[in-house]
Amino acid sequence: MSGISYNTLVTQIRNYTEVDANVFTQTIIDEFIGAAEHRINLDLPMDSDRFVEQGTMAADVNNIRVPAGALFIRGVEVFNATNSTEQGTWLERRDQTFLSEFVGRLTGPEGSTTSGADVTGKPKYYSMFGGATGLSDTTSGSIYLAPTPDVNYIFRIYYNKMPDTLESGNQTNYISLNFPQGLLYACLVEAYGFLKGPTDMLTLYEQKYKTELQKFAAMQLGRRRRDDYTDGTIRIPIESSPQ
Repeated sequence: MSGISYNTLVTQIRNYTEVDANVFTQTIIDEFIGAAEHRINLDLPMDSDRFVEQGTMAADVNNIRVPAGALFIRGVEVFNATNSTEQGTWLERRDQTFLSEFVGRLTGPEGSTTSGADVTGKPKYYSMFGGATGLSDTTSGSIYLAPTPDVNYIFRIYYNKMPDTLESGNQTNYISLNFPQGLLYACLVEAYGFLKGPTDMLTLYEQKYKTELQKFAAMQLGRRRRDDYTDGTIRIPIESSPQ
């Protein structure tokens, strides 16, 4: 199966389930597709979902915002306060309790904080600070830094985010073009779950999805993350009978 568009996927879902648009309305099918895409991204984070965002820390502020829509942070790199062309420093990820102890912050009742012997300087550690309630820059959560920046350091955040959802106004995306079988099967799992049966069809497409996922993962986590020069060409040993 080659890549598919949103319209083709909608037609396939209705054809496979033999359910027309009176039951599977566009709104309901959009929910199937959204749930399927979210499942795929949680099961297999892809290189296509990797992004980098650059910003500037504020002096004496011990946190920075998580980029909009980030699923998880892969790394935080810090540069000097004037440019990001020189060699950066990668922050070490630690627990928030470690950072709190490191900078000497004292936690008061009901989560309030008071500054103790607060440590400032070029950040060395980071942890996820919470506050993620949405998908915007101001609602995606925060990253706690230690030491607290003493100047306006430049930083880069490397992260994975959800791709643009497949919909009538966005006919294709990376998943629909490169993992169409898995996307269809994941949608059919959602569809048969919505129909509450038949159980054998639900089981069938669940297994088909997992089979396709394994093959896609072999490419995403294997072939896409190696090259012939540094890793060598993959060779399959072939047994030969003695002459």
